[in-house]
Amino acid sequence: MPDPDRAPEVTVADAPRGNWVDTRAPARLRPYLRLSRADRPIGTWLLYIPCLWGVALAAAADPAGWQWRDLWIVVGCGIGAFLMRGAGCTWNDIADRNFDGRVARTRSRPIPSGAVTVRQAADWMVAQVLAAALILFTFNLIAIILGLASLALVAVYPFAKRFTWWPQLFLGLAFNWGALLAYAAHAGGVGTPALLLWAAGIAWTLFYDTIYAHQDREDDALIGVRSTARLFGAATVPWLRRFLVAAVVLATLACLAALLSADAGWPAVILALAGVWGFGAHLNWQLSQLDIDDPGLCLRLFRSNRDAGLILALFLAAAAAV
Repeated sequence: MPDPDRAPEVTVADAPRGNWVDTRAPARLRPYLRLSRADRPIGTWLLYIPCLWGVALAAAADPAGWQWRDLWIVVGCGIGAFLMRGAGCTWNDIADRNFDGRVARTRSRPIPSGAVTVRQAADWMVAQVLAAALILFTFNLIAIILGLASLALVAVYPFAKRFTWWPQLFLGLAFNWGALLAYAAHAGGVGTPALLLWAAGIAWTLFYDTIYAHQDREDDALIGVRSTARLFGAATVPWLRRFLVAAVVLATLACLAALLSADAGWPAVILALAGVWGFGAHLNWQLSQLDIDDPGLCLRLFRSNRDAGLILALFLAAAAAV
């Protein structure tokens, strides 16, 4: 059984250089934190941001606006996103352990590199899920049910690349579930605006994760793993433009459905729509820079989606405050 204290130090290939896990975390914890992708926080952001969208839109549509309980929703969803992203990535690495060792970018991950065993990884995954459950159970009943339901999507995602050319769609279904959960945590239910916001997030995930998947396009072809990057190939940019338009249109409809039905003032509507179009402008900028044959650029553009998503989150938060 590997001992993290004695195993050779192996940094993960696509982690940012000098990240806190590699430089500050105790040596014994590093393999587990790498399983959770704690050295690559972009995934936590991309899971957390739809939660921010959801609670902010619900607050903007509420005549009372922001309430004190929303502070815990924002904080709790942030902690939960970190834990569930970690659990999901650990499960992904367990499921993909026979693939990861055959792909240049992933063979340095803790399981294929021998830093941890499958059993140790499974124990770590369960610990993260249980910690996330403690946070989930502080929310209302609808949010709790939604949180539990999301586990089915998390369980299926690692296998999607084996039976469909659209694994990014399954990722979108799971990664944007927080928009529904956080909306319900504030509003006590899920309505049309939340569903439209979830759909907008799915289109966004198809956009950014297709860019991400182009890093592994050649390796995926060799081992038979499917992705939208392989499916679209040279037609990637037109497809990404479709996802961009879908994300912007659906987010616009979500904001209008929430704010106009609640008779929110025009300042709130204008702020929300400005956020949507600022978000869309960032995605359009990414398209203008994209070269699908440059893996380093694909990774940088993928990471820039944190900023794209935060643009919309901040404007929705402002809409809820006016």
